[in-house]
Amino acid sequence: MAEEKQEFMTYKGRPLVRSKKILYYGDMRDPYVVMLQIANTVESAGTEVAGHVVLQMMSTDPNAAPTELVLKRAERDGLYAALDLASAWLDRQLGEVKD
Repeated sequence: MAEEKQEFMTYKGRPLVRSKKILYYGDMRDPYVVMLQIANTVESAGTEVAGHVVLQMMSTDPNAAPTELVLKRAERDGLYAALDLASAWLDRQLGEVKD
C-alpha cells in the first residue's frame, strides 16, 4: 500500500496547520515549530479575522523537559504580523536565512 502524502497550506515554504483558534507553523520533523493562538477576532469588511495573536516557539523533541519546551513568546496584533515574526524566528533558529 502506497503511503498517502497529506498536503498542507504553506506560508513562506513551511506548513501551516490550523485546529480551531490554534495554528502550528513549521514542519514537525524540524527541531522547532511555532504555535500561534488567536486570542480574539475582529470584523473587517464583513469578515471575521484574527485580532490579537499569541506566539510560542516550541521544541518538537519528545524527550525535552516541560520547562524547556517553549523557547520564545510574543504577542502581535493581526495574523500577518504574527506569521512574519514566526517565520523570522524559524529562519534564525533553524539557520535558514533567506534573501
